[in-house]
Amino acid sequence: MTLRFVGIDPNTGGGGSPTVWVEEESADLVLQGPEAEEILRALVGGTQWVAGHAVGIPPHETVIRIPARMISILREACDVAEQRARLR
Repeated sequence: MTLRFVGIDPNTGGGGSPTVWVEEESADLVLQGPEAEEILRALVGGTQWVAGHAVGIPPHETVIRIPARMISILREACDVAEQRARLR
């Protein structure tokens, strides 16, 4: 597995840093960020966002929060992933 670093929260202080990578083989985005607070997890997990889709957050998934100031980094990561996917 090879990760391509795309960017890190520009306001990072060194004690945990929202970060974005692209996994080279799958072209998947890989995100690191603070786990969402309980009220946000409850909202996400307790709402049926898509008709017929199960409500809840599966044990193998989590909800993370990526700061809005990282939007340009996420756009870049999407572009990298899209280009990578075309090469597969």
